[in-house]
Amino acid sequence: MTVAFRPRPSVIRRDSGLYAYERALARRGLNPIAGVDEAGRGACAGPLVVAAVILRKRIDGLADSKLLTPAVRERLYEKIVRASHVGVVIIPPEEIDAKGLHKCNVAGMRRAVAQLPCDPEYILTDGFPVPGLPAPSLAVWKGDQVAACVAAASIVAKVTRDRLMVALDQRYPQYGFADHKGYVTPGHRLALQAHGPCPDHRYSFVTVARRMGENEMGAGVA
Repeated sequence: MTVAFRPRPSVIRRDSGLYAYERALARRGLNPIAGVDEAGRGACAGPLVVAAVILRKRIDGLADSKLLTPAVRERLYEKIVRASHVGVVIIPPEEIDAKGLHKCNVAGMRRAVAQLPCDPEYILTDGFPVPGLPAPSLAVWKGDQVAACVAAASIVAKVTRDRLMVALDQRYPQYGFADHKGYVTPGHRLALQAHGPCPDHRYSFVTVARRMGENEMGAGVA
């Protein structure tokens, strides 16, 4: 059973630096600490990627993956995987359609933690609580901006997913996946309108479902 740990505001301030949560938890004897985050939640194509990271040493330059350039993310990714314990789960679009996005996200976080080669004594998750984790945990609002292990997990998830979307672009170049990574952009909307969805789109998402309906109506008229 997951037990929530509520640090006192006087112990942890959000402006105390990226390693403040880790330091505060370590002072209570809670170590190692895992951070968990995902990439691709808001996309309408491609997988959802969830990563769990236990940092084994301090890594300079960590930050929310969305605030970093692709080149910096790649460099930090290599440092993280060399100096950390990492678990990664890739959830395909068909599973998201069948089970629902949030359910897949929560299950993916549990699975990513289970892949870690050692058991964490505490787990920090980005944004929302995750029941069923194997250790006490805390959901941290914008955790990828205030907790180093969550920031590391965000980078691992983002780089892993971006590489998958670049590979997917080679299979379906008409959609521009290498550029927008499966998120909804004007160009992606136009490609969906022109070509309809591919097998790696999330058919349960409204943007894709709408284009499917329009294409079916057009086929019926023809």
